[in-house]
Formats: sequence, structure tokens, C-alpha cells
Amino acid sequence: MNLAILEQKIQQFITDNLKSDITKLILKGSPFKDITIQELANQIVAKQKSELKLPTWFSVENIYYPAKISIEQTSSEITANYKSKIITGNYIIDITGGLGVDCFYFSKQFKKVIHCEINKDLSAIVKHNYQQLNVNNIKTLSGDGVDFLKNNETVFDCIYIDPSRRNDIKGKVFLLKDCLPNVPKNIDFLFTKANKILLKNSPILDISSAISELKFVKEIHIIALKNEVKEVLFLLEKNYKNSIQIKTINIQKEGNQQLNFNLQETVYSNYSEPLTYLYEPNAAILKSGGFHQVGYQLNIFKLHQHSHIYTATELINFPGRVFKIETVINYDKKKIKKLIANNKANITIRNFPKTVAQIRKETNLKDGGNTYLFFTTDLNNKLICIFCSKILV
Repeated sequence: MNLAILEQKIQQFITDNLKSDITKLILKGSPFKDITIQELANQIVAKQKSELKLPTWFSVENIYYPAKISIEQTSSEITANYKSKIITGNYIIDITGGLGVDCFYFSKQFKKVIHCEINKDLSAIVKHNYQQLNVNNIKTLSGDGVDFLKNNETVFDCIYIDPSRRNDIKGKVFLLKDCLPNVPKNIDFLFTKANKILLKNSPILDISSAISELKFVKEIHIIALKNEVKEVLFLLEKNYKNSIQIKTINIQKEGNQQLNFNLQETVYSNYSEPLTYLYEPNAAILKSGGFHQVGYQLNIFKLHQHSHIYTATELINFPGRVFKIETVINYDKKKIKKLIANNKANITIRNFPKTVAQIRKETNLKDGGNTYLFFTTDLNNKLICIFCSKILV
């Protein structure tokens, strides 16, 4: 940490330049002898990125910002707040602490929290920021989290882990065993230190593969923010042997969309030609793979086994986008082009052999407008185009 950054005049400079062109600012050089322009630029860019993602940090004075990659990789306050309510207890340890946003929210549910971060500089920054945030029940430790557990006799109520999904040899990885720390390798040891483990995964990791690598999976939480999946959480409980509960949530300004189901429960879909309304599940549901559960729980019809869009004659409260079906035609690029008056349409493909780019090239349709086209396959395996208008619910 360069403590000179915390001087009042420098903090004011950072605040004054939050809207400045960073490239032009860097070319001017640093106006302060003890701080490089690169350090200043990092503080400005990192604080900019925090305004929406970490509003608490952004609004508090004398926050020291780490490298911007730490801001990009950290949980948002919204997702951290959600996960803090999954588990409760007296004592929790985060063995992959990072910027400390998750621990900040765990501190509201647990009496004591340990933040363990292997990067010494980042650990020092987090400790400083907790002081500014007036948090008194989090202890920060610098070092390897797994090693700390091995050298400590304490048993915790829960261990939280957010493994690094980058490997120096393999680059970006897609299996838990290739992440750091290697949770599958250490799972038996970790369960000697806590009865519960909360594991954060990237949306790129496959859920079924993760289940096969782990033990005692009790719940899987899929968190989307404004219809973009941000986190997949695995709650493990020692010796748990019952069915796995899938809990999906799409957090929106207008209200949260939720759908929960039992992973082992077998349900079946009913199918239909397009009816009055078309329903497109949100990203969290699509990630969950609960395609039959959607139709079963909400009593609506799928268009095709592999077309994950739904239809009904009734307008229902649906966890996703809702459309009024105007007309349905067999796929015919010339006819489609004639039916679009202003040459603009929003295009979605589901179980269709052509890409959006190919369709736009064939039809010369530009993006935008109030017409929504769904290109898909119906229950008779015909390629169709569904013309829709969006319903705001």
C-alpha cells in the first residue's frame, strides 16, 4: 500500500477526476511526487467500477482500492447480501478472502468472521478498508487459507470458498479440481473443520460436473442479476444424503424472479403449438437445466423437447420475459422480410439451425424496434418463426 494515496488532497484529486478521460490524464503525468500516475489511474478506474457494484465502498471516505482486476473479480454487494442469508452461525472463515465483500456481509449474520487472503498487499488493503467501514468482527489474516486450517484447531460453523478459476499452466479452467484451492482434493479435510461449506462457482462451470466432483451437496443457488448469471453457489452439509434443492433467482429492479425445484424429482412437460402467449425463462432457470420443472410448476406448454420456450392461452406471472404472439409462420426468409414494416426486429433463436447473424444477413433485418421474432422448432419438428410483441409485467 502506498499510504500517500490516503492524503486528503490526493483523495480529493481522485474524486474530482472520476469523470475524466483516463488516457488524457495519464499523458499529463502525476501532479504528486510520492505517487505515480499509474497508481492514481488505478484508484480512479477502480473507484469508477465500484460505484454500481460496491456502492457502500464507493460512498465511504478513504477507501483504498486494489488493482482493478480485484474489483472485477469480486462479488457485487447484491450477490454478497444474498449469499450471506443462505447460512447463519457464530463463526465462519473465508479461505479465499479477496476484496472482502462477502465477509463484510457475513459479518452481519455471524458473530465472528475470518478473512484469509494469500496476497499480502490485498490483505493489508482489506484490513484498512474494514476500519473505514467500521466493521469490528472480522479478523484479517495473510496466507494460504487451507494451510491456516491445517495449523489451527478451531472448528467453524461454515467455510466459504471462492476458488480461483485461473491456472498458471492451463489458463482458464472449467473443472473444480483445476481451480485453486483444489476443493475436491481437500474436501474430506475441510469437513473436519466445519459441517457446512459454501462454495462459489463461476457460471462457466458445469453444474453436473461440479456435483460429481463434490460430496454432500444440499443446495445449489443460481444467482442472476438483471438476467445475467453471476454466481453458482453450492451449499455442502456433512453427511447430507437427501435430494439436492435447486434455487434460482433473477434479481431485478422491478422485483426478484424465483423458481425452486428438487433436482432428483422426475417431472414431464406437456407440449403444444404456439398459443396466445410466449414465455422465455430467465438466465438463472436456463442455467439450472430445469426445463421440465418450468412447465410442470406453472402449468404451461413447451414448444419442443429441445426448444426451451413455453406457451399458454393464459397470461401468468412468469420468471422471465413474456410476449403476446401475433402470428406464426413456417420459416421463409422472403415472407418474413415482407411482414416487417420498418426492417427492424429483435431476434432470438432457440433450437434452430441458423445463427442470429445468418438470419439477419438473409433477411436484411436490423436490430431494434418493437417486433420480437423467435426462430425455433415446433413439436412437429418444423422450423417456424413466431412474431411477438413484448408484454411488460
